[in-house]
Amino acid sequence: MDALLSLVTDFNTLIPILNHWVHLTAAVIWIGGLAFLIMAVTPGLKHAVAKEQIKPITDAFYQHYKKVAGILLVILLFTGGINFHYVNQLITAQTGSGIQHHPKYLTVFFVKLFLVLCLLSLFLYSVLFKSDDAEEGNEESYEAIPFQQAALWIGIFILLCAAAMKHLHQ
Repeated sequence: MDALLSLVTDFNTLIPILNHWVHLTAAVIWIGGLAFLIMAVTPGLKHAVAKEQIKPITDAFYQHYKKVAGILLVILLFTGGINFHYVNQLITAQTGSGIQHHPKYLTVFFVKLFLVLCLLSLFLYSVLFKSDDAEEGNEESYEAIPFQQAALWIGIFILLCAAAMKHLHQ
């Protein structure tokens, strides 16, 4: 009981844990929601409803997902920066030198950051430039989210980078 009490009252330990948890939860919701749209909603609709109804239904799903994804994006960027700060403190405490002296960690971090920027670009493209009339009449190749397959794979590789980073600073 004393260990739990000391954990809850030690904000230097509690804040990084809660921040990392929020970061992971946001990532799981973002990538999980995207995977659900791709693997369940779109194929299910193709089998269950008429072709002319697929676009309006998936667009309705995506309108809600887009709002959630935008909020999650802000959360991920904010909590990711805080995570980076705490990892730098941890590495400095362990080795005496900051994160800038750990090339493996920085390499994976920059790969992850590049992938995040790619995912952000795809998301912003779909928010800013996706036309409601762009795919009228082409129901076969219709995607509710432009480049949805690419976005899912990028998200999966971001999670791989996150797993690698978690083990490179221990």
